[in-house]
Amino acid sequence: MSKAFLLGANKSIDRAQQVVEVNQVIQMEGYSYDRYVVYEIMENDWGITYKLINLRTKEFQTTDIIRPLKEKFGIGYYYDSENSQFMDAFEVVILLQEAQQKKKAEQDEAEQERIRVEEVKKIGRVRFAEIFPEDALGIIVARLRQNDSDSQTDYYAHSTQRTIIIGFSKHKRDLFSEMRKHAPNFEETVYLAEFNEDYEHREKYSMGDGYYLGESKYCGWIIEKVPVYDRKRTIEEFAYIAGNEDNIHIKQQDKPNIPNTPNDRTGKGKDGCKMVEYSEKAIAVFGDTKAIKDELKAMGGRFNSRLTFNGKKLAGWIFSKSQEQCLAYYFGLN
Repeated sequence: MSKAFLLGANKSIDRAQQVVEVNQVIQMEGYSYDRYVVYEIMENDWGITYKLINLRTKEFQTTDIIRPLKEKFGIGYYYDSENSQFMDAFEVVILLQEAQQKKKAEQDEAEQERIRVEEVKKIGRVRFAEIFPEDALGIIVARLRQNDSDSQTDYYAHSTQRTIIIGFSKHKRDLFSEMRKHAPNFEETVYLAEFNEDYEHREKYSMGDGYYLGESKYCGWIIEKVPVYDRKRTIEEFAYIAGNEDNIHIKQQDKPNIPNTPNDRTGKGKDGCKMVEYSEKAIAVFGDTKAIKDELKAMGGRFNSRLTFNGKKLAGWIFSKSQEQCLAYYFGLN
């Protein structure tokens, strides 16, 4: 089981046969061309494992195959069998201590970053849950793309540098008109609000980028919809993004400056409609709701022409108290 066959070199290597010694210097060929020192040799069921330290970066590496330099073929670790080089044992001990200190510093830094990210996400979970409508089936986001392509090697790729939450959707359809509607919510994407057929990209095929609005998928800003399948999972997905308040650009109407009464806690909202606490278990919306009746119905509202409020019979929409947060968001009152 310790045998390894190098297909390109057409050679079999016995990994159980030790080829170098502790403190011996070897080198990497065909990749970084760095030099390493062997600081420990371990035997296991698969053969021998060599523990290495990079002399330049002071990083740890391991390998189970080291070949003679005179038989060089391809990328790998090699030793010079004709002019073997060794480091002083004391120098290797010092190098090992430096490498361990560097590794610990990197681990400490990684742990601090993990703690920082979790603190940001902790804030983001609460912040996002507060603005996330219960009936949302999609999130409209703007993403800043960076071009990571290398034309010389025919490598084409991009990475996302920033994500901005600019709106919510009550359906799962990909509509460019909806993306354009939310584009003005963020100053960097205002230009995408204007109709431009060249900005409409439909790539719903294998390896495609889906539907997105933008000049290019490789660089600059694009707008797309992220579907909501599970509310809890979506909150977790956007927790870090929402942890930075600058990443949320949701258009909300100004809160009306009118006094509240015990039964009129939320005040007036969209188009003069009035959202009130109707009872301990219900919320009601009064006013000229004709223009928004379909939206109110979609949010779970039921129209009733004979509601009683402040001693008067009024026509309005009645909702379960569980829809209070969603309605407050819709009317721009939260």
